[in-house]
Amino acid sequence: MGCGSWDRDSFVSYTTSTKRGATLDSLGRVVTSMGNQDIFKSRSLNEALNPKGVIRECRDSEEHPNTIPVILALDVTGSMGQAAVEVAKTINVIMTDLYDKIKDVEFMIMGIGDFYSDYVPLQVSQFESDIRIAEQLDTIFFEFGGGGNSFESYTAAWYFGSRHCDLDCWKRNKKGIIITMGDERINPYLPKIGNHTSINSVIGDNVQSDIETKDLYAEAKEKFDIYHLNVEHGRSYDKENIISSWREFLDENHFRNVTLDDIANQIVDIIENSVNEVETVVNNTDGISW
Repeated sequence: MGCGSWDRDSFVSYTTSTKRGATLDSLGRVVTSMGNQDIFKSRSLNEALNPKGVIRECRDSEEHPNTIPVILALDVTGSMGQAAVEVAKTINVIMTDLYDKIKDVEFMIMGIGDFYSDYVPLQVSQFESDIRIAEQLDTIFFEFGGGGNSFESYTAAWYFGSRHCDLDCWKRNKKGIIITMGDERINPYLPKIGNHTSINSVIGDNVQSDIETKDLYAEAKEKFDIYHLNVEHGRSYDKENIISSWREFLDENHFRNVTLDDIANQIVDIIENSVNEVETVVNNTDGISW
């Protein structure tokens, strides 16, 4: 996994063959009006994205000697469909812009729901650097779930990244990058057991108790530069609480309010700035245990 490089022509060919009637503008962005169900056609968990009992690797190679692993985690609950559509439409712009400057970026695509109420609260792709990024993005299952608890399980990205990834950048004392996207408060914990699933049934880990966000952040930040994009799309009733909950952990550079039209630019900016800041791993250990 992780071989190959992003190519605009491959994306054009893939998109026009898989999305009937799709057209692209001069920048390579899909401009055809398409809804969530037009792009994300999976109606259940794709086995290739099943997180149970797996380790996702991002390896250096002759082709990519200094890999920069990026986990891009999409909120796949009911209110966030259009934001994911925007990512799918602009993934070519994102990758083309990045590869003009940074050749060794590799993306893992995640789908995140609610570990308390959803049947499929986590989906994880492989780390890839070519058209397979778009292919795996399109296989994400939108459960359109989420509960009435004012938050989703965003920190599942931190948990899986810290506990179920093996990244060669850590051997070079460099951090990976996690970017979560959503429109709710940060979850105060990951529940050991929810209404329909558990951390054990979804990921395969026998944890002892709920996983507090403050403990998980302390571990994950040693291995990843962590960002969150708060997507503003007409829902502003809880904005102050959303901001205050995230700012407990992330400063204004790492927590960003964005619009649908600005998502692609923000993702590129985050990765470029994170790489230029030369973040280093503080302590590459097994971390805390629960």
